[in-house]
Amino acid sequence: MSNERLYVDFHVVQTVPPSCVNRDDTGRPKTAFYGGANRARVSSQSWKHAMRLMFNELFTSEELGYRTMHAVDLIANEIKKLDSSFDDETAVKEAIKAMNSAGVKINEKKDNKTGALFFISAVQANNLAQLVISGEKDAKLYKQALKETPSVDIALFGRMVADDADLNVDAASQVAHSISTHAVQNEYDYFTAVDDCSPEDSAGAGHLGTTEFNSSTLYRYATVNVAQLKKSIGVSVAEVIKGFAEAFICSMPTGKQNSYANRTYPDMVYVTIRKDQPVNLVGAFEKPVISNNGYVEESVKKLQEYAGKVYNNFSGKPVKSFMIGADAISDAERVNLDELLEKLYSYIKDEGYNACAAAQTCRSVAVMGR
Repeated sequence: MSNERLYVDFHVVQTVPPSCVNRDDTGRPKTAFYGGANRARVSSQSWKHAMRLMFNELFTSEELGYRTMHAVDLIANEIKKLDSSFDDETAVKEAIKAMNSAGVKINEKKDNKTGALFFISAVQANNLAQLVISGEKDAKLYKQALKETPSVDIALFGRMVADDADLNVDAASQVAHSISTHAVQNEYDYFTAVDDCSPEDSAGAGHLGTTEFNSSTLYRYATVNVAQLKKSIGVSVAEVIKGFAEAFICSMPTGKQNSYANRTYPDMVYVTIRKDQPVNLVGAFEKPVISNNGYVEESVKKLQEYAGKVYNNFSGKPVKSFMIGADAISDAERVNLDELLEKLYSYIKDEGYNACAAAQTCRSVAVMGR
């Protein structure tokens, strides 16, 4: 299996119509100041959440995890599934002991919650339950059960555990905050709602309000460290890269979606495979695009020009690249979405990243005690 550096970079230009995809604490669309201009912004956290929701369609439940403060309840339920002789109270007590043994503190005074959101895979919860049922007393095995067989989303997005750094998982992916390629100004929608049951002679509205929104052409970027993913994951790395690609390209945060119906596909997708380092091309838009005739064409043109400069001056061309929806950048191969996913899968597989990591056991046989 290959051990050299390998990165898959995703560059997306995507138009979003009037919307409020991602709000701040005041309910306003998030923005950022970049290149001396105010830009529309969608946080990486927001888009990663949308991706995790889409993962439910792309991976099995056993391959995914839960970000929760109720890990004890998950483990207790697994205990009862595996051994019906455990009642609710006993299962919860044993689940608390299991988490404490693994190095995660449980606050028994606050509904047996963890101190913060804890990322645990379905397989890890099952493994802890099996240790409980077998009567295992060795704390090292409980910690091992929480360290091994991380889920797809844990491996991609990482896990930080304040209680015990040994349980941390380095994220194999990085997702940038999406920003508009041009300057934006938020606008206000003044709206009224009619009371259907008000008297006929009533001229007033049942409700008045305002909501803030904007529209933009976004530049979105993400990268996956394939070698890091191989270290963490217990399933086909090529399959995970394929799923990540589809989720990143096709997902959309759901903020106020019922009011704006803003679900769109990208206007352009540029995917590169590199063996030196990931390269974010946001510098193409440090000077905001100015246009009275749409932003997509000019944004794609600026991205193409900037990529050429970066390749000539610094990094060299990627070892492989693909393009959807625009004229090819450099030597990028023109493909559609289905072709991109299959070609990415094949390339990663051919590079030796299809099998499970050597230090991991494949997920199909990962459950301890089987």
